[in-house]
Amino acid sequence: MKNILFPILLLIISTQAIAQQSKVGTVDSEFILSKMPELTKMQEELKAYNANLEGELKIKVDDYQAKVKAYQEGVATMTEPMKKTKQEEIIALENDIAKFRQNGSQLVQIEQNRLLQPLYKKIGTALEEVAKAEGYTQILTITSSGLAYVDPNFDLTKKVMTKLGIPLQ
Repeated sequence: MKNILFPILLLIISTQAIAQQSKVGTVDSEFILSKMPELTKMQEELKAYNANLEGELKIKVDDYQAKVKAYQEGVATMTEPMKKTKQEEIIALENDIAKFRQNGSQLVQIEQNRLLQPLYKKIGTALEEVAKAEGYTQILTITSSGLAYVDPNFDLTKKVMTKLGIPLQ
């Protein structure tokens, strides 16, 4: 009986000691990000990147339309091998445009992630400093569909915003 009772008692005591040592907090990093002044610059850069992609697409479409028009105007005087070559060029351009359109949204998403990474890193660094200073052992991220209840006393969002110099509203 002693052999079973001692390990159970030890387990209960150690579990209570661990529970007393941990301090859990929350943070809404998306809210912080939405209030960061740097976000405006990032959005402008992303808009410029998107405009650049649209410009490239327009060049491809204009080139395609010019080739189709030239083909239609000269088809009567072309030999069969010339027709076939021109048709293959047009089909290749169509495929290139379709592929570019398909990859465009992925390219924008990759660029957005690249631009947001430094902002999230800045939030993470400030969060780490606040959590260490206040003795938190775990921080959970709040999302719109996240936690059912959060005690506002343990939400570090405002403290992280203060650390980053973002005005509280």
